[in-house]
Amino acid sequence: MPSRLITPIRSGSKKTTIGFVNLGCSKNQVDSEVMLGTLVTDGFALTDDPKKAEVVIINTCGFIEEAKQESIDTIISHGKLKKTGSCRVLIAAGCLAQRYQGDLLKQLPELDGVVGTGEFGKIAQICRDLLAPKNRQQRLWISEPPYLYDADAPRLRLGKAHSAYVKIAEGCNRNCAFCAIPLMRGKQRSRPVESIVAEVTRLAAEGVKEVNLISQDTVNYGVDLGLRQGIVALLRELVKVKDLRWIRPFYLYPQQVSEELLDLYAGEEKITKYIDMPLQHINNQMLKRMHRLGDRAAINSLVDRIRTRIPGVTFRTAFIVGFPGETEWAFEELREYVEETEFDRVAVFLYSDEEDTPAVEFDDKVERSVMHERRNELLAVQEGIAAARGQARIGSVMEVLVEGVAEETELLLEARHEGLAPEIDGVVYINDGSATAGELVKVEITDAALYDLVGHIVT
Repeated sequence: MPSRLITPIRSGSKKTTIGFVNLGCSKNQVDSEVMLGTLVTDGFALTDDPKKAEVVIINTCGFIEEAKQESIDTIISHGKLKKTGSCRVLIAAGCLAQRYQGDLLKQLPELDGVVGTGEFGKIAQICRDLLAPKNRQQRLWISEPPYLYDADAPRLRLGKAHSAYVKIAEGCNRNCAFCAIPLMRGKQRSRPVESIVAEVTRLAAEGVKEVNLISQDTVNYGVDLGLRQGIVALLRELVKVKDLRWIRPFYLYPQQVSEELLDLYAGEEKITKYIDMPLQHINNQMLKRMHRLGDRAAINSLVDRIRTRIPGVTFRTAFIVGFPGETEWAFEELREYVEETEFDRVAVFLYSDEEDTPAVEFDDKVERSVMHERRNELLAVQEGIAAARGQARIGSVMEVLVEGVAEETELLLEARHEGLAPEIDGVVYINDGSATAGELVKVEITDAALYDLVGHIVT
């Protein structure tokens, strides 16, 4: 069955109803879309009202402490629907489920099933098993995570009709000291180029204009398939897909960015001039303790190469503050680096101890209050840079992808240029001119806020 946008049955059906909650990142979203597509294809109905759902599935996140707590709180709140709603079965799926398995069942008795990241393809049968009267007991569905969806998997896409996430690989082979992703997702497993091209071709035929390529380590795509420069080989095929306007790779690891990859970014119009590259830190001692490859000199050289080879590139990165051993001096080096380098977008995360990762055993822990202070300081520096960059856009004309009517008011349209990724970056508000969602139009920028722009359509 081809990957497509499935219209769920929401009312007037005698089918068993499913309520679904997706938490976490865009990679989780793709997993949720595949599970939803599988459920609808198997005869279940979906409801937007959790009180009416007979089965409630929470696709959990377990990446950092805040995400884990959100997942647990969501499970507890929806567990109450067994008394106040129609819920008969409550399932926790995804990363938190894979990581904590039986512990979740013990600590959260409202759960009926825990489904790991290797069992998504069985979700319909799991629901039927748990609904059967003879199986009314807590159960685990956990295995090593080999599951990787393909082009034939049914999908019910949750986002805009004109923009889609496509997962090109699962798992990660790296050993960053702070990261638990390999524990939850396993070693890297890449989809074949042909499978990804087939899915993207179908999406484009359905009206998708923007495809966002995601994985835990995109620049390392295909290494497990024996491909050299696998991401380059994949992109060269994807740019041939008709009716597709933007291809946006996410999560490029700083090392292994080749000249061939930069050539593609610079020369292929369909590949967005947008680099998403988490650097995590700039201090050499911190990079070494984090088990990151390379040092400050290598990062400086790479950033310079990217900006030289791809004129007008938007550069988004992320840093961790409060990693064990981060001294005031090390943080000050990071703050000065952010100030001097002037990235377009910067995300800042607080370090958190994650069980079974190397960093848990490190000494010189940083107090939580200090972490918050450092994050606020970095974000304040970045706000000044972002404001200046926004002002510099005034008077320019750029192509934007229209998202639809703005959430804030029906008097404005909302759009994005190629330097604005969906959900995580700002938007372009259109205050004059008409266009429909999914349309590409030219906009002249007339004003700028901190991360958002304002403009009108020009012909």
